[in-house]
Amino acid sequence: MENKQLMMGNEAIARGLVESGCAMATSYPGTPASEILSSVAALEREFRTGMHVQWAVNEKVALEIAYAGCQAGLRTAVSMKQVGLNVALDPLMSAAYMGTKGGFIVISADDPGPHSSQTEQDSRLMAMAARIPVLDPDSPRQAREMIEPAFRISEAFGIPVMLRPTTRVCHARQDVASGVIVDLKRRPAFEKDPARWAATPKFRLKLHGDLERKLSEIAAHAPTAPVKLNAGPKRRARAVVASGVAAAHLKEIASDPDLTDRFDLYQVLQPFPLHAEFIEEMGRYDAVLVIEETEPVIEMQLADRNRVQGKLFGPVPRVGELLPEGIESIVKGFCKMPSNLRTAPAGGRRPTLCAGCPHRASFFAIRKAAPRGIYTGDIGCYTLGLNLGAVDTVLCMGAAISQAAGFYHAYKHTEKPPDIVAAIGDSTFFHAGVPALIDAKVQNAGFVLMILDNRTTAMTGGQPTPAASFGATGNPLSPVAIEPLVNGCGVEFCRTVDPYQVNETIEALKQALEFCRTRGPAVVVARRSCLLERGPEAKAERIGIPVIVSDACDGCGYCIKHFECPALVMSGNRVSIDPAVCTQCGVCLNVCPKNCICPA
Repeated sequence: MENKQLMMGNEAIARGLVESGCAMATSYPGTPASEILSSVAALEREFRTGMHVQWAVNEKVALEIAYAGCQAGLRTAVSMKQVGLNVALDPLMSAAYMGTKGGFIVISADDPGPHSSQTEQDSRLMAMAARIPVLDPDSPRQAREMIEPAFRISEAFGIPVMLRPTTRVCHARQDVASGVIVDLKRRPAFEKDPARWAATPKFRLKLHGDLERKLSEIAAHAPTAPVKLNAGPKRRARAVVASGVAAAHLKEIASDPDLTDRFDLYQVLQPFPLHAEFIEEMGRYDAVLVIEETEPVIEMQLADRNRVQGKLFGPVPRVGELLPEGIESIVKGFCKMPSNLRTAPAGGRRPTLCAGCPHRASFFAIRKAAPRGIYTGDIGCYTLGLNLGAVDTVLCMGAAISQAAGFYHAYKHTEKPPDIVAAIGDSTFFHAGVPALIDAKVQNAGFVLMILDNRTTAMTGGQPTPAASFGATGNPLSPVAIEPLVNGCGVEFCRTVDPYQVNETIEALKQALEFCRTRGPAVVVARRSCLLERGPEAKAERIGIPVIVSDACDGCGYCIKHFECPALVMSGNRVSIDPAVCTQCGVCLNVCPKNCICPA
């Protein structure tokens, strides 16, 4: 009897990697991909396969480490979210030319919607740009099942292969079969071949030609050919083509008796390169509807605007997630049937920082120290400083520092330049902040950088940063401290504060602002563990200061508007403390301008 377990999609992908003999797995955390490496690490702790499992400092480094493993003949994989692929695109483009020896899978988890990302970009377009094949699973089960074929394609054709799950695959749960964990008994054996592995531009031209030949062969690879999902030998006049989660929705929609016999339904497993025979087959239909997230990757390859409908020439929206009710409406319209599209309910309360979050105290201090400043922000929990009026820009990982320098250069010749304060998390600083800080120091850019060090990568599930003393599997590592790194960038002003000590933090920021006006960038490290951390250091930092709101409160709402702690609630015409939410951090004692929040 088949052994099945209820698995999250990311757990299923991890299971597929381990069962397929993957020897190295690397990643930088990012939703919706974070649990892939966490799950691989859990399996490694359980089965002790000797697999190397690593959280890298960023996605580029993660890809380069895993790619070296495949150059040595091992099966390797790297995972990230779609915007992380932007960071890793430089080595990926080159790796596509040089090819692989062992199997190499690049897992890029897309976020149509987007639910927790800066963009809803389509990684399949990145695969097209890099000229590598991409597989598009429709469910956790299929994501696991695609791992072994992906490794085989990579090894058979000597090419990196992308697996592109989306949020609905990564975070869905399904009964998934657990297979046997195999040991391929491969040993690393790197064969020196400078014309390939260190190719100069002249040799790259040949490698590009080899790459295009590989793609032509993969476009005829039978195991990944599109699958017809509804039975019947008769070809109908219309066809609906889908991939990924859209195909999963269509399997259910097409089971409607009113729709069953109106079109042929195909699932594309490999959106790029699209199989040549399939393109020819679609030319025999009177009309073809393509439903895919997020960009018209399949539709572009069919390239027939007279018969093919989709995102380019038809009813499928170009933005947003494709939900079942929307797909049903589109398909019924394609079949000239009436449809009643239901509108989704509006969202609820906006997200906010947790009660007791040290970042909230840091942002409050920033507003006090530089009340009319420009505040550049970054990617992480602390993006929610937007709610506190302490984040004015959010571009991408590490941009808080570069943009702070940019604003400095824009204003430096004005009569009274504004104060500029950048905020970046500890993990993000290691990921992309260090080069930007070096550049700011070289250019003598005058701004304050506050590094929000909560000792973890909190937004994506608490993964360790380079400052931690342990790795993905709990293995001991040699940590890198932030302060010496800041000093190594040439920065002369670096202070470390506890953000719960609000007045001391405000004073440190004021000193930093005074310094940066004439002497270049200044750094304040705000260090206190995330409230969700459970380690001994985090437990030792718990304070436990119960607070109350006195009868003098007149309900002005200043504390709620400017501090926005979930434990502070408006009850009638005054503020009260919700004891079920309050963490007793005591920071709110510094917030009320009328001193109505007091120790209990």
